[in-house]
Amino acid sequence: MAKRSRRTFSSSLKARVCLELLTGKKTVSDLCAEHEVHANVIRGWQRDFLENCSVVFDREKKAGSSKAMQDDLFKQIGQMKVENEFLKKKLGQFQLL
Repeated sequence: MAKRSRRTFSSSLKARVCLELLTGKKTVSDLCAEHEVHANVIRGWQRDFLENCSVVFDREKKAGSSKAMQDDLFKQIGQMKVENEFLKKKLGQFQLL
C-alpha cells in the first residue's frame, strides 16, 4: 500500500474560503463539498484567520519603522566611513615618520 502525502492548501485559498464563510456567501457545507475538505479544517482556518487578522495592520507600522531604522543605519554607516578614512590618514602619517 502506497503512503499518501497530505494535501497542502495555499494561504490565498484559505483566506478566500474564510472570507466567503464570513461574508455569508457560502455555508461551511458548501465550502466542504467544493474544496473536498472536512468542516473542522475550514473552522480551523476560520479561527486562525480571525486570531491573526490584526497582523495585517501591524505590518504598516513596522514598514514605517523599518524605513526609519534603515535611514538611521545608513547615517551611522556614513559616519563610521568618515571616521575610518580619518583614522587611515592619521595612521599613514605616523607610519611615514
